[in-house]
Amino acid sequence: MGARNKDAIYRRILELREQINYHNYLYYVLDSPEISDEAYDALFRELKELEEKHPEFVTPDSPTQRVGFKPLDKFESVSHAVPMLSLENAMRETDLIEFKNRITKLLGVDDVEYVAEPKIDGLAVELVYENGAFVRGSTRGDGYTGEDVTLNLKTIKSIPLVLFGPPEAPPVPSRLDVRGEVYMDVDDFENLNKEREKNGEPPFANPRNAAAGSLRQLDPNITATRPLKIFCYGVGLVEGHTFKTQWEVLQTLKKWGLRVNPHVKKCSGIEEVVRFCRDFQEIRHTLPYGTDGVVVKVNDLAQQSILGEKTRAPRWAIAYKFPAEEAVTRLIDIEVQVGRTGALTPVAILEPVNVGGVTVRRATLHNQDEIERKDIRIGDTVIVKRAGDVIPEVVRVVKEKRKGTEKPFKMVEKCPVCGSKVFKLPDESIFRCLNVRCPAQIKGSIVHFASKGAMDIDGLGEKIVSLFVDKGFLKDISDIYRLKDRAEELEKLEGFGKKSVSNLLNAVEASKKPTLARFLYALGIRHVGEHMAHILAEEFGSLKRIMSASLDELMAINGIGEKVAHSIYHYFRNPENLKLIEDLFQLGIEVIEEKPVEQETPLEGKTFVFTGALSSMTRGEASQKVKELGGRVSNSVSKKTDFVVVGENPGSKYEKAKKLGVTVLSEEEFLRLLEQGRE
Repeated sequence: MGARNKDAIYRRILELREQINYHNYLYYVLDSPEISDEAYDALFRELKELEEKHPEFVTPDSPTQRVGFKPLDKFESVSHAVPMLSLENAMRETDLIEFKNRITKLLGVDDVEYVAEPKIDGLAVELVYENGAFVRGSTRGDGYTGEDVTLNLKTIKSIPLVLFGPPEAPPVPSRLDVRGEVYMDVDDFENLNKEREKNGEPPFANPRNAAAGSLRQLDPNITATRPLKIFCYGVGLVEGHTFKTQWEVLQTLKKWGLRVNPHVKKCSGIEEVVRFCRDFQEIRHTLPYGTDGVVVKVNDLAQQSILGEKTRAPRWAIAYKFPAEEAVTRLIDIEVQVGRTGALTPVAILEPVNVGGVTVRRATLHNQDEIERKDIRIGDTVIVKRAGDVIPEVVRVVKEKRKGTEKPFKMVEKCPVCGSKVFKLPDESIFRCLNVRCPAQIKGSIVHFASKGAMDIDGLGEKIVSLFVDKGFLKDISDIYRLKDRAEELEKLEGFGKKSVSNLLNAVEASKKPTLARFLYALGIRHVGEHMAHILAEEFGSLKRIMSASLDELMAINGIGEKVAHSIYHYFRNPENLKLIEDLFQLGIEVIEEKPVEQETPLEGKTFVFTGALSSMTRGEASQKVKELGGRVSNSVSKKTDFVVVGENPGSKYEKAKKLGVTVLSEEEFLRLLEQGRE
């Protein structure tokens, strides 16, 4: 073949890719196709045939490169450059008003502009584009680290492999991290379940589970058969472009070829947000996909930056959840479960009932006090709802249907698992088994330790852990790393063999070098979730420093209150806990410690509170300057506050600062401190 003819073929391949990307943009983003499906298929077939004949011209961003990948052994971990935080929930319209009051007070304004977006019932993901090409995709995971599902995301046709848009679109940035929700339409979900039942496979519980299960297939070719879609709703790290508002983010993503929900709305105040929530709730059942609420965000990104984040969620956004769907059923019995902390939780055993598309057989009853408050009895007809459309809960009793045979429930006096006496502390509503050797607690703590957000030991799930504890292979967490000595015994268990045991032991071995945050979370310290573990790791940098930290040092950290500080402090002063950690180290655990935060400027890590009016800038501008120099801004004065900046006509914060001995700065002194921070 001559060079000229080869050049012509290459140009035709490039032309076909451009045409296909353009028609994908019209179909998936603008919902206004210009050509028929048959004409599109003809273009795709021609491209595929040319690339098969000339594999030297195939590139990863070609529209043909969406399927045909080899199955993976496991998913690799991916760190998010900017954390994907969760959102606080608003269950009532009054919660939206309270949200508005909080942010306007912090910003010193009457109200702000918002963007209201449908909350899609799917799986959150991040797409990373470099110079316009899709290079990596991951699940949200714990918000800091997710699973690399790049190959699976490539199979979703509404995710462009190359960003594509009209000429008037801004230049594509060199790095763009896009956040979105992968979901499945309700009709597609029902058709998938019919197919699975026909093939003798168990059906998915709901569209969200179907989407999550499809995206987390180790074989991308299976994912490619599933009808997954995506709506993009935000960005993480962006290099090479600056956005000013959330509305601009959404409109620009759309111009770059990314799919954005058509029902998003810019609202001039919270009243318009409330109206949108009401209107959207009316039409949500007419949509082809599931949605359980509305996400409300402050539109101005500079205001978002000033508001910042709490320990788990941004202050500038909230998720308004629609009232849960309810159903009537009969409460057959009440069982008591024992958690990893020894907490006893009563669980309602129900006659199966469909609630919002999910078959519910069990529902939480929380605790004895809650059962008495609602007067729930065994045999009652009850109203069940899925709180937040997720967690089944008994709402109330239909007392007019009582027959007189119903039995009141009383909390057990002995642990249903180990038989130890149970206790209830005066300041708690929860009964607890205090036997640290209780099998239920041992099982719960091991399952937690091995979970994905903790040590991530694949294959050591709830059923396997329960079996191993019952067989005596696991007596505490450290025994996980002694399983290699029991390989022959494990291979004799039903359902096990050399391959499965080898895979499990390899996963155990691979878990021996956790990050400090993962290790802290894995220990199961009360009140220390994944986000709190990250805060501790970032603030202290080493396990040794955390273990020796005083109560005052712990409470000085922004986001850690007295209750959490006491839990951490006492955990590391319990001899059994110290022995466990020592055993783990002797068995080969090496914690990857983080570099502690360095005090680079006079403001680094310092907490400021403002009171009174400033003459040189607004309070919001002052807050932003503090944050730019590494400081924090709080709305209340406490012992943790480093500086209170006093303007004209200061309020009660000034008096409280003097009473607590907190350093008080005049506006002039504050400006000098800012100058020092910039030097």
